Amino acid sequence: MFDFTKYIFDQYTRVRSEDFQAQRRRDDMKGFGRQSLVSKWQSAALIAFCGAAMTAFTCMGAYAQDAAQPASQGTSQPATAEAGQAQSATGQQGRGRGRGGRGVAADLEHPVLPTGSTIPDFNLPGADGKMHSLDEYKNAKILAIVFESNHCPVSIAYEGRIRQIYEDYKDKGVQLIAINPNNASAIRLNELGYTDSTDDMADMKIRAKLRHIDWPYLYDGETQAFAARLGAVATPHIFIFDQDRKLRYEGRIDDSTAIAKVKEQDAREAVDALLAGKPVAVASTHAFGCSTKWLSKATGVEEEAAKINAEPVNLTTASLDDLKKVRANGTGKTVIVAFWSLHCKDCLDTFHDYETTYRMYRLRKFDMIMVSTDKASDQAQVLDYLKEQHASGTNLIAGSGDVKDLQAAFGAKWKANEPYVMVIGPDGNVAYQGAGKQDIQVVRRHVLATIPNDGPWFGVQEYWTAVINGKD
Repeated sequence: MFDFTKYIFDQYTRVRSEDFQAQRRRDDMKGFGRQSLVSKWQSAALIAFCGAAMTAFTCMGAYAQDAAQPASQGTSQPATAEAGQAQSATGQQGRGRGRGGRGVAADLEHPVLPTGSTIPDFNLPGADGKMHSLDEYKNAKILAIVFESNHCPVSIAYEGRIRQIYEDYKDKGVQLIAINPNNASAIRLNELGYTDSTDDMADMKIRAKLRHIDWPYLYDGETQAFAARLGAVATPHIFIFDQDRKLRYEGRIDDSTAIAKVKEQDAREAVDALLAGKPVAVASTHAFGCSTKWLSKATGVEEEAAKINAEPVNLTTASLDDLKKVRANGTGKTVIVAFWSLHCKDCLDTFHDYETTYRMYRLRKFDMIMVSTDKASDQAQVLDYLKEQHASGTNLIAGSGDVKDLQAAFGAKWKANEPYVMVIGPDGNVAYQGAGKQDIQVVRRHVLATIPNDGPWFGVQEYWTAVINGKD
């Protein structure tokens, strides 16, 4: 039998999906007070169509949900608490009552688990190389599950607060579990502008070791089944279950990305109430951060790749004086300068890593210059290789084939036919340099530690500076 209600919903979802795909690149995690860009005539037509097909209440509910959906539904700047403080509802019954403000709206396909519900079972791999299931934590008085990720700047900003919750409550019967809900294949490169890595298991293991994450850090990105059953809308998004494993609180950890501006510590208040045997006063708030990267959603990854592949690739001959200017870095940006050659295996092995790094950070105050040390007679072959790599950044070939001359101009030394990289801060000072094959994540961390904080979040530069200095 033809399901007319389902047909109406499918048409609405199609229009909304097309709109979000068109908007993702600019608006990713920004939006709090803006209606999605379904044009006014499309919206009006949708309302009229729905009105003819079902009750006005149902139709207006669908439209209100679309209007309330923040532009952060899978984009490149995360939603923060500061971006908007006045939303009364998201269209899901019981969601966001009490304190809240606007956050990332619940997904129609993955509704948030209602408070009072029993936790679903799970069996997920951890960054420790082991499998972890719900039964493993049966003796905990309280189970706090926080969805977090490697790539999201808001999640990064909350890492220290998550650590403090773990430290403060671990001896009081509270078990904290972190789960990464994202699939790395659904994340665009321009969504990685504040991280050294992506959200796959290999990078989770590196992050857990690097940041001494002692609590379980599990991966649900393969199927996203558990995240879908809880309805995790963003990273971070915390769910707190009592001893009977009934959901008693879900939403934000607190009310501000900036620690100095925090007024309401919602997650801690919920835990304290449960430990005291009291009901949780505010059971649900709006989580804010980077939207969950659902495999079922269009994320713009293919469109981004197509745009990258279509960008022009150029190669410019640089004099020694030109290289001196590059070294001085009068751009006001953080700059990676990487010397490479067609005749250097390590250079070719790592070339893609540097190009990926450029695409991750190029929307920020950052640039990258690739300098070929090949002879002028090899210029055509160098350009061909650059085109194969879709290397659309700044590409130079040294006019002088003498590596010693290049080293003198740049004030550095390295062996012929080996890679050399330098990270130069906006002030012209060298933040990092190395000859030979470098760990690209180490290079990226020095880039992140020198780009000034930007956007409506705080502490990213300080976070990466602490990482470099070996501090938690």
